Amino acid sequence: MDELFKGRHFDREIIVLCVRWYLRYKLSFRDLVEMMAERGLSLAHTTIMRWIQHYAPEFEKRWNRFARPAGRSWRVDETYVKIKGRWTYLYRAVDKEGRTVDFLLRAKRDVAAAKAFFRLAFRRQGRLPLKITLDGYQASHRAAKEALDEHPEGNQCKIRSSKYLNNLIEQDHRSVKFRLGPMLGLKHFRQAATTIAGIELMHRIRKGQFKLGRLGAKGNTAPKIWNAVLAV
Repeated sequence: MDELFKGRHFDREIIVLCVRWYLRYKLSFRDLVEMMAERGLSLAHTTIMRWIQHYAPEFEKRWNRFARPAGRSWRVDETYVKIKGRWTYLYRAVDKEGRTVDFLLRAKRDVAAAKAFFRLAFRRQGRLPLKITLDGYQASHRAAKEALDEHPEGNQCKIRSSKYLNNLIEQDHRSVKFRLGPMLGLKHFRQAATTIAGIELMHRIRKGQFKLGRLGAKGNTAPKIWNAVLAV
């Protein structure tokens, strides 16, 4: 873990705390600057911004070593995210228990974007779902079918449309949008994608989607759990 923070002017505990709190709670960079000042630490908001971009992907990679597999009945939908005044599309999926399957930010809402999401989700999960529930948007149905057709066992997956069943994913969007709301506008697509990935990680942690028993971290405080995960 020390290699991850080598050369930084602040202790790793401060870096982890700022990144974790920013991604989890409705805090601005300036809020965190004030909170750290109360601890006697002088930080620039741009420093925290750089920490988010550098460490969020590293944290996601380390936590993913302990990820529990999602179920095989998926609810898939996309939601809107504004970046530099333009709407982009965040494709997301949860299983029937509400566990996050995957997500992907795309500039457009079309067949190619939806297919890229399904291919990514299939690869990361390491297996195909048995059911995919979508809304009535036909581009998503076509993308799901074409992505499944790339696999010999793809015909075993049932694609269906149900607004009622997809209420689960629509409710789950709210947790992500809740955090994105106070960010005063994301400015760059790549930075937005990194920030969203960090928010999704915190959402998955909150939902208990990681198997941490072998770390002996069960019942420990959040800082101890993070130290255990990052040390592996």
